[in-house]
Amino acid sequence: MRILSITDNPIHTLAFRNVAPGRAVITEDLAVLHAAVDRLPDGLQAIVATSDLQGRGPATLGGDHSPLLGELLAEELEVLAELGEIPLAEATGVILAGDLFARPEMDRRGGSGDVRGVWEAFVRRFRWVVGVAGNHDWFGPGWSLPHFETFKKQEGIFFLDGGSVMLDSLRIGGLSGTIGNPRRPYRRLEEDFCDNVGRLAAAGPDVLVMHDGPDVMGTELRGWPSVRQVLERSRPTVVIRGHAHWKTPLATLSNGSQVLNVDSRVVVLRPVRG
Repeated sequence: MRILSITDNPIHTLAFRNVAPGRAVITEDLAVLHAAVDRLPDGLQAIVATSDLQGRGPATLGGDHSPLLGELLAEELEVLAELGEIPLAEATGVILAGDLFARPEMDRRGGSGDVRGVWEAFVRRFRWVVGVAGNHDWFGPGWSLPHFETFKKQEGIFFLDGGSVMLDSLRIGGLSGTIGNPRRPYRRLEEDFCDNVGRLAAAGPDVLVMHDGPDVMGTELRGWPSVRQVLERSRPTVVIRGHAHWKTPLATLSNGSQVLNVDSRVVVLRPVRG
């Protein structure tokens, strides 16, 4: 799979609440972009990719405990599919690249919490959901291994952290978390993170999902030079990442790998029609 183009203008926007510097609660728009790819496997009409949905719905939908942005997005995309604006939900896979939580109090940015509801909102509606954890994601009421194991056993959910899965003839690899203090959840030392990226890339995935990820040399597109160098020594692939927002969502590395940054945006990948 190769990405051929991405629209500059959103095909849809979704209003949500966010916390600005100074802790003011503001309303922003989540952009849904269309990307053309050269091909997808038979039966798979689209892939939705997104990450860093750290907001909540309008206050009128529940006050301080309104739904997470990702839960609203799953509902909104289902409606767009029913209207024919995007492909059918049952023919669309979903890739989540982490950090899907926002504090219900909306008193500050960040914060860690339970994101199972977002994954489950997507898997109830779409063909399958595959992805990784961000450094702010929990899969239970706190760091609960029993809850996490139960979550991963749900049909249609494929959580990745150093492994890969075959879905509709697409091999998708994934690495959760960020480079950081390994004593904290979903953080790895830089060397360990790069070793995992190299191992996953060497297996030749069609798509490699990460929360953290590479920079792009000679640009202001932020990330880790060491991760980029590992990728550039591997066979070309499509990397989907979040964590650091890029003004330009798509970049190409020196080996031909494409990096799609979905931090705080949604990209619907659809094959071009011949």
